[in-house]
Amino acid sequence: MWLIFQTHFYIYNHPMSLSIGIVGLPNVGKSTLFNALLKRQAALAANYPFATIEPNVGIVDVPDERLEHLAQFVRNDFGNKTGDREVPEKITPTVIKFYDIAGLVKGASLGEGLGNEFLGHIREVDAIVQVVRDFSDENVIKAGAVSPEEDIQTINTELILADSQSLEKKIEKMGNSFKFPKSKEDIQKVPVYDKLRQIFNQGSFAGSVIWSEEETEVMKELNLLTLKPMIYIFNIDEKNLKTNSIQTTILEHYNAIPISAKIESELSGFTKEEQKTFMEELGISESGLDKVIKKSYEILGLQSFLTMGPKEVRAWTIKKGVKAPQAAGVIHTDFERGFISAEVVNYETLLPLESLRKARELGKVRLEGKEYVMQDGDIVEFRFSV
Repeated sequence: MWLIFQTHFYIYNHPMSLSIGIVGLPNVGKSTLFNALLKRQAALAANYPFATIEPNVGIVDVPDERLEHLAQFVRNDFGNKTGDREVPEKITPTVIKFYDIAGLVKGASLGEGLGNEFLGHIREVDAIVQVVRDFSDENVIKAGAVSPEEDIQTINTELILADSQSLEKKIEKMGNSFKFPKSKEDIQKVPVYDKLRQIFNQGSFAGSVIWSEEETEVMKELNLLTLKPMIYIFNIDEKNLKTNSIQTTILEHYNAIPISAKIESELSGFTKEEQKTFMEELGISESGLDKVIKKSYEILGLQSFLTMGPKEVRAWTIKKGVKAPQAAGVIHTDFERGFISAEVVNYETLLPLESLRKARELGKVRLEGKEYVMQDGDIVEFRFSV
């Protein structure tokens, strides 16, 4: 007997986790930026019963205007209420965890400041956001900050030194097996470790070279900081954000995002309408935090698919290139294990119709199999057998 379930009646809290570590020298505006994140979290925390909130972690939603539109489309199909319950009962965006790392100082790799604590936290994140001071405020002491380029070099050097020390400890632990490898595992490790040693000695990141799949697999246990994607944020003066008077050459070199942490802090305390008005006055179309979140998705190769129904409208995070069964597994492992098919319509196709029911009647909803590669904005109902 086949049991067919559709995802809008069968939702599990099994999200793909995405975490970002915020780093920077002291007094660069890192804490101001993180506090802005916390303000956003405070307004959203009730929506995430699965989230454990720690003092140094801010959990924020990934902005996605499609969810509100889908919620209205569900109401178009099912009405505003089912009994005494609102339709949909929940709207759940996907989320990102931001870790606030203690201010990094020169010598952190040797334990200076809170270096060891810093390194312990950051090794677990998916990507690193490096906040760089590019604002002028005589009331805020420049703690080691000289210029954006030199500050970046200071932090990058500490990351390289930390990875180098971690590598040397692994090599030391191998003992004679490093010089005379015998096992298959050691034979695979030695050339990779040698290559890494040369890269670090040159003052370069592990991510500065292309690695094969086999080499990448070997490096997994090292959990290297310099292999993680890096986003640079230049914390600029509010006046420069308004006039767009920014060092564009430097920004382009680092592919950096210019933001004003002060403005982000102010924005996070406003309502959506107040934010819109304030940003229009500043001449900006979206907040710096939203830009950071979108950039994080971009560098990590992520995208979202959507589910909709009277119980919940929700976004789910997956890697680009993922096929339908693996996407189903993000919701629940049973979906992937017993995958039969997926009913799919993309958001752009659904938008003018404003109704999933109408999309079905017009034949816009496709039936896809196991080899279907998911696209950003796909609205899906999975069928599976148990």
